[in-house]
Amino acid sequence: FAVRNSGAICVVEGTGDHGCEYMTGGVVVVLGKTGRNFAAGMSGGVAYVLDEDGSFEQRCNLAMVKLEKIGPAQGGDHPGLPQQRSVSVADPGMGDLLAFDAERLRILVERHLLHTGSARARNLLDNWDASLAKFVKVMPSDYAKALTDMKARAAIAAE
Repeated sequence: FAVRNSGAICVVEGTGDHGCEYMTGGVVVVLGKTGRNFAAGMSGGVAYVLDEDGSFEQRCNLAMVKLEKIGPAQGGDHPGLPQQRSVSVADPGMGDLLAFDAERLRILVERHLLHTGSARARNLLDNWDASLAKFVKVMPSDYAKALTDMKARAAIAAE
């Protein structure tokens, strides 16, 4: 699933082996189990995986990615905050991929429920605080560094 994804926004309720392999962009949410070798060669984009039993790390290829915990929603009105609706054809509204993980993840689970009627999504949303604690963010190391560098250059240019 999402092999060679270069920009699509996807939500799925489980994957087989090699999910997000060679992914270069986009955002993927997995609301269930993954197969082995998840994120092999993943150089860009972000994935959020529901890790209910704590075993995801053993199925993830950690050569190019780091697994991060997702903190609580930050709230407020910040630049880079994800949007419930796409901003434009060129901007799907995912916001700053280095921040706002809880907000982005909730938006995507809500979209999934809206478009599919998923009982899984409904259950996760009904128990959101407990559900959020079970998600893991899969972030390519070099991609995170590139995004951080771009933010720093933009801040300097704005001065």
